[in-house]
Amino acid sequence: MDTLSIATAVLAATLLALGVLVVVHMVFTRYVLSESTVWQTEFTTFAITAAMLLGTPYVLKTGGHVAVTVLPDSLSGLPKRIMRLMASLVGLSFCLALAYGSWYYVFEAYSMDWTTGTVWNPPLWPAVLPMAVGISLLSLQYVAEILRGEA
Repeated sequence: MDTLSIATAVLAATLLALGVLVVVHMVFTRYVLSESTVWQTEFTTFAITAAMLLGTPYVLKTGGHVAVTVLPDSLSGLPKRIMRLMASLVGLSFCLALAYGSWYYVFEAYSMDWTTGTVWNPPLWPAVLPMAVGISLLSLQYVAEILRGEA
């Protein structure tokens, strides 16, 4: 799972870089060439959102998330391990519920041929797929942390 989390972090970084490049392209096209843009804003929104969602397993793996640790830091031994385990189980439960809803949303968007309804109007399912994949991988990272006893 750690390797998969690192791989999705690399993908997330790539998507973030692509988003930045497309913003530069959009600014150049609009303000230097005085032409309209059709797909750049939507692509950038999708790419950067996907980067954020696909990067979540890596953030959990590395402990890079924001946490209030006053109470756990004041504990030691078994009470501290129990508190960390309970927090991880709550996080896992939330992620599993969100993963279920996300995959259902992807299925609906795909099976009903939903589009974004914009000028570019691409299908919606590729835009919401990173949410389902990211939260599913985050769930698996939680499981890995719990099984390793790091929770």
